[in-house]
Amino acid sequence: MKNSNDNMPLCPVEITLTLIGSKWKILILRELMDGTKRFNQLLKSINGISQKVLTQQLRSMEKDGLVIRKVYPEVPPKVEYTLTELGLSLKPILDAMYEWGERYKKIKG
Repeated sequence: MKNSNDNMPLCPVEITLTLIGSKWKILILRELMDGTKRFNQLLKSINGISQKVLTQQLRSMEKDGLVIRKVYPEVPPKVEYTLTELGLSLKPILDAMYEWGERYKKIKG
């Protein structure tokens, strides 16, 4: 169910899933939790992601206020991505996902 005022879901879980519900966004968040990264660093560290998808996901995350994109006036252009305070506030969620995954590996492994 949506809030008619701003098209945002009423359910807090749905809001969270809307913002970070894709596999790629979670992995981008994981990589940026350690600090600022350049585009190519992210591309190399996220197994299976294409340049196009990484670009799309980063743009979406920037629009949602989770990531800051900084372009340096150099040739070739240097672009860095950093989590905002809002993006960093997702750390407990990622930590819980990590811990759950570890427990699951022990049970099913």
